Order: sequence, then structure tokens, then C-alpha cells
Amino acid sequence: MIKGINKQVLEVLEPSNDYFEKALFFVKPEYSGYSENKLKELAQNELKSALKPPLQKTTKTFKNIKFFISGLSIFIIGIFLGFVLSYFI
Repeated sequence: MIKGINKQVLEVLEPSNDYFEKALFFVKPEYSGYSENKLKELAQNELKSALKPPLQKTTKTFKNIKFFISGLSIFIIGIFLGFVLSYFI
């Protein structure tokens, strides 16, 4: 059930986006005294940050390969140092 609520709604059109045509922002009552231009600017900034694609995460496989290569290189360096030390002894 919807009761009579007095909210200030800011509608932002996004014609350059293929998926969304507009976004609605409901302004909190304590900020309704701000100028319309300031509210539109804040809404545009929020919309731009919301529409950015997420950063790609590195896959587990890549991390496993990196861990394997670092372990293998430490192992090879250890063998090499063992041969060098055994030569001097």
C-alpha cells in the first residue's frame, strides 16, 4: 500500500547508454534545498560511476601458475647454490 509521500525525484536521461534510457534519483528531504543544477551534477556523477564496467579479476589459474613458477625458480636456485657450495667444500 502506498501512502501519500512527498519526495523530490530527479530524473536523469542517459541517451548514450544502450541498456538504460533514464535513471530516477529520490532526493533526501534534508537535501531538497540544494539547487537543481547541483543535484543534477551529483546525480550525473553517481550515474557515471555506476555505469563503469567492473575491473576484471585475475583468475585462480593465473595465480596458481605464478605460484608454481616462483616455487620452481626458488627450487632451481637452491640446487644451483648447492652445487656451487659442494664444489668449494
